[in-house]
Amino acid sequence: MFYNFSGATHSNLVICDQTGKVVGRSKGPGTNHWSLGIEECARRVIEMLHAAKIDAGMALDEPLDSFGLTLSGCEQESSNTVLAARLKEKDKSCSREVFVASDTAGSLFTGAPSGGMVLIAGTGSNGLLRTPEGQQYGCGGWGHFLGDEGSAYWIAHRAVKTVFDHEDGLRPSFHSTERVWEAAKEHFNVTSQAELLPHVYKHFDKAQFAGLTSKLSQLAYEGDELAQHVFADAGSALAAHAAALADKAQRRNGREKGQGEGMEENGGELKTIRVVCVGSVWKSWSLLKPGTLKQLNKRRITTNLEFVRLRVSSAIGAAWLAAKNVDFDLPRDDKTYCEVFYTYTPNINKLSKVNGHNGKENGVVGCGCSDWSYWS
Repeated sequence: MFYNFSGATHSNLVICDQTGKVVGRSKGPGTNHWSLGIEECARRVIEMLHAAKIDAGMALDEPLDSFGLTLSGCEQESSNTVLAARLKEKDKSCSREVFVASDTAGSLFTGAPSGGMVLIAGTGSNGLLRTPEGQQYGCGGWGHFLGDEGSAYWIAHRAVKTVFDHEDGLRPSFHSTERVWEAAKEHFNVTSQAELLPHVYKHFDKAQFAGLTSKLSQLAYEGDELAQHVFADAGSALAAHAAALADKAQRRNGREKGQGEGMEENGGELKTIRVVCVGSVWKSWSLLKPGTLKQLNKRRITTNLEFVRLRVSSAIGAAWLAAKNVDFDLPRDDKTYCEVFYTYTPNINKLSKVNGHNGKENGVVGCGCSDWSYWS
């Protein structure tokens, strides 16, 4: 079995045997075909596959039983089919079967194989919910021109835009922009607004631009209010993804079962949706948390949300999908795959509810400024 996970900046590849044990690994650059084109994407995948086969002690002409790829940008079945065909054309011994799906699928089937939600917040962002019955709903995943809300790129862009607007007097910031602007100038090695423009246009590199976010995270933890504000905005944006997906599932369940939204059939207890959180932005959960809670409270989510981090690579989910594609039941140990880091309990009818692990937090107000967020 084979798995390849692709983000905008890197890809990981593992080969598993029939017991689910990882026997070969490799790493490589991003493999989003919308950015690279099908030909270059296929070339990179084959190169990583050969490296993983060598690591596993396999001959390059020994085909895998099933080749499962869950890649950034692979939301459309038509282009997925084209990519799968091109891989077989470039390397006829790559695998007997090739399965291509979105990167959200690999993460979802690693942490919530029986149904749940995945929110990716890395260089870009994306959201997917799959019900236990198999219905799927998406939110986001449209790239940096039309989406990527809450992602590392979005955070960096929002911070730089705030600085530019403040410097121009177009929209003065409620928080000091000094430290954020210094961090941006250091990151891009510039001294003025004009010098930064090539990084935004002529020489734009999404991953490099998004890299500013790690410096902003450090500033936020050091107490910079603008950096804290932008991360809270990102939390609010990611929560909006979760709210949209939960609402779609609730409305579908309500129509099909005639039940109250978010209610179990037995005892009227609230449903719990597992939210698999993937990507570097989630490492700054304490910064995202105020905006996340405020948004969820405002949207009046009527299900418990169990936020989890993966303890293993999303390779497990992709390998499981690859195995399923050839009707093989790949062994898995779900209890070891993820850990709960926060549980959101909705404050329905304004009843007193304990939220998360540390007290009553529903409706937390982030930095408290009057310019809270477009997302709030």
